[in-house]
Formats: sequence, C-alpha cells, structure tokens
Amino acid sequence: MFQLFETYITTQASFTKEELALMRTLSTEKKLRRKQFLLQEGEVCRHKAFVVKGLLRNYHTKDDGTEYIMRFAPENSWTMDPESYTNQTPSKYSIEALEETEVIMWSQGSLEEMIAAIPSFKVYSDKIKERNHYASQNRVLMNISYTAEEKYQEFIASFPDIFRRVPLQMVASYLGMSRETLIRVRRMTV
Repeated sequence: MFQLFETYITTQASFTKEELALMRTLSTEKKLRRKQFLLQEGEVCRHKAFVVKGLLRNYHTKDDGTEYIMRFAPENSWTMDPESYTNQTPSKYSIEALEETEVIMWSQGSLEEMIAAIPSFKVYSDKIKERNHYASQNRVLMNISYTAEEKYQEFIASFPDIFRRVPLQMVASYLGMSRETLIRVRRMTV
C-alpha cells in the first residue's frame, strides 16, 4: 500500500530514500470496508489520511437525519476534519468509506516530525493547505451564487469519476439540492 503512496508523492516533489523511509515509519495503514467509518461525529480526529484506493465522504448529519456531504475523497487525495484535528475537539463530521478503501494515516505528531525533518514535504503540505483553502472558498461561492445547472456542470467538470461511483442522492447532497432537482438538471443538460 505504501508503494502506491510513494509513487504519488514522488510526482509532487523530490524526496530521498531516507525521507521516504521516514514517511513510511511514521505512517499507519488501514483498510476500510464499504460503510465503515474512518471518523464518526463526536470523535476527535487524530489522523490525516491519504486515500490510496477507494472513496470516502465527509459529511454532517442533522438531528432529523438529513445528511450534508461536505467533500468526497477519492484516490490520491487527503482527508480529515481540520478543526477537530488541529484543536483536538469532537468532530462535527463523519468520514465514511463508500467503497472498499485503503488509507495511509499520520498522527499530528508524526506529520509535525515529517514537516520538521523533510523540507520538501513542508512545501508540499503548504501547497495542499493552500489548495484546500481555495477549494473551500470556491465551494462557498458556488453554493451562494451558482444556479442548479451551473453547480451540476461544475461538479461534472471537477469530479467526472465520482459521479459514476455514488448514488444521485449523495451528489445532490453535495450540491445542496434535492434529488429531484438534480434529476431535472441532468435531463436538461443531456
């Protein structure tokens, strides 16, 4: 499993064999079954996870059972609850496997050690944080200013593979619309 991460990370920056060995030593590998949780609402997020294989979703559940999907995490992406992880407070979100999933995880202490010991990993980590910040801003802008049709087109352009891997209800939840609206929008754009 780590070999797949190594293949990915070496396309992002240059690392020595010793640096890659340190990353491996500090990591934990985990396999998740479909519908198994990596994190449940109310738990403290103690790891940052890299998805090697499979698909995760980060979501919040209201008291009435309504789910709000905040993010999908497919292969070659990172996931966690940043607020819970940074502040070590109970998470407002759950992270669940939508498929058989394999992740590599690092604790906060392990990541800090990697950032201190591997300068190129710090640069990479900063780029990921920056990219996530921009993605969050764009997501807010999309939710407050795009039409349903524009949200759908943006989703298809950004995540063409995910659309085929999850039920329509989950895509609708991510887009902040009803399943019926999503079906109507899809018919109009075909």
